[in-house]
Amino acid sequence: MISVIIPTLNEGARIGALLEALADEDTAHEVIIADGGSDDGTVNIARQFGASVLSTTRGRGQQLVAGVAEAHGNVLLFLHADSVFPAGGLARIARAMAGQTALVGGNFHIHFDGDDDFSRWLDGFYAWIRQRGFYYGDSGIFVRREVYDRLGGIRPIALMEDYDFVRRLEATGETYCIRETPLQSSSRRFRDRHPAAIVWGWVVIHLLFHLGVSPAWLARVYNSTRQRSGLKSVPLRPQS
Repeated sequence: MISVIIPTLNEGARIGALLEALADEDTAHEVIIADGGSDDGTVNIARQFGASVLSTTRGRGQQLVAGVAEAHGNVLLFLHADSVFPAGGLARIARAMAGQTALVGGNFHIHFDGDDDFSRWLDGFYAWIRQRGFYYGDSGIFVRREVYDRLGGIRPIALMEDYDFVRRLEATGETYCIRETPLQSSSRRFRDRHPAAIVWGWVVIHLLFHLGVSPAWLARVYNSTRQRSGLKSVPLRPQS
């Protein structure tokens, strides 16, 4: 069985579509919503679709850890709430893991929903870095539960929890990227921000993380940058 774990924070406008897509999947699975305190109907919508809902401390890393603690599947799949999940995606994960026992996990090829040049550039950039073993939570990371436990799981840090986990996952064995059916992700977090500033921010955050700077301090820098960009109408670090 696949345990699908989705951290949420005020995703009422988007979570229904994702849960409906997952409900159409024939592969055995459970859906766990790890909610960080939504007040917009997210929790009620999740329950209407039969998902298990946990109330957790806010913060994506902590929410994912709480979700895993309640999971029963032998494969874990982490999704962002604004993902558009491809039909048959769970079956593709199951086939890959059953057919290649050496696989420890992997992710989906990702396509961003924006119709701008930067979103199209991101599509190519994400494909390029995936060939080098780099990917993030928005691409639907999946992992065998036994491997997750052996690696010590996702660390409940304030920022870069997905990057930190993927580096350990890639170092422990073979991974697989599902390219036939891409996962679509929202470009909303890039709107009204200059592409050069976005890329430079990524470079700085990654460099400081590798230099050992506290993830909590990096999160404050990240949020401060988004505030200066005028992004006050959405959560500064959305769960999706």
